[in-house]
Amino acid sequence: MPAVFNDIVRALEGRTPAVLHDAEGHRACVLVPLVLCGGEAHLLLTKRTDRVEHHKGQISFPGGMVDDGDASARHTALRELEEEVGIPATAVRIAGQLDDIHIPSGFVVTPVVGLIEHLPEPRVNPDEVAEVLLIPFAKFFDPALRRTEWRNLKGMRRQVYLYDVWREPVWGATAHIIKQFTDLLARNTG
Repeated sequence: MPAVFNDIVRALEGRTPAVLHDAEGHRACVLVPLVLCGGEAHLLLTKRTDRVEHHKGQISFPGGMVDDGDASARHTALRELEEEVGIPATAVRIAGQLDDIHIPSGFVVTPVVGLIEHLPEPRVNPDEVAEVLLIPFAKFFDPALRRTEWRNLKGMRRQVYLYDVWREPVWGATAHIIKQFTDLLARNTG
């Protein structure tokens, strides 16, 4: 396994992620996929279409609501990866989970970190995904590319993270998860 992936596995192993409970049962999972490209880790993100029910047009991780038949957060995250971008579970090594987050749209989201050494050709679901992005993971550690803003979301004033790593900023729950992940890695590998 590449050294960068070893660092990620070491940072996540033996760690107990914080689990949030939601009385209304609105649970979702996302896969935080790191892909090896040219010896470097890249974060795989998607730009959602305007036809999806939630978070239209936003940049996000592959993911979605937990189905009754899903055995675990990992199962949901891998199922959604395959449904949205056509990458099979067999291409992914699960490294661990990050802390659950509660998002303004009413979901508790469990982020699952997956490592992909050899990326199969994505087969995008055109109803859900407008574009697949591969962004060098190192960009998310650059403080010059990260900022915060105050926004009114669902009637509440919230501070949100934004990453200026693409032609549109990565923000919202996706940026929150990335910040959690990069902070964890910086503490454990720096």
